[in-house]
Amino acid sequence: MPNILMPALSPTMEEGKLSKWLVKQGDTVKPGDVLAEIETDKATMEVESVDSGKVTEILNPEGTEGVKVNTPIAVVLGEGEAAPAPTPVAQTAPEP
Repeated sequence: MPNILMPALSPTMEEGKLSKWLVKQGDTVKPGDVLAEIETDKATMEVESVDSGKVTEILNPEGTEGVKVNTPIAVVLGEGEAAPAPTPVAQTAPEP
């Protein structure tokens, strides 16, 4: 399952703002398609898809600030790939 990661737009970039999504959940993308616009303190850049597939989840809404470099921002599943089963949340027993 290829995650789309927040790119480092400069060697010193640690975080950025996800300013605009150009795709939505359910869209089919191919390599080179522009997925989103990322803002830094100096520039706005486009994030392109490197894989073909379907956008199954957008993890950060438009306008999210402080997104760390290499953090997943979306999930694209290729043809024939299945989404992973949700991870169960551990529940603690109530104290007697």
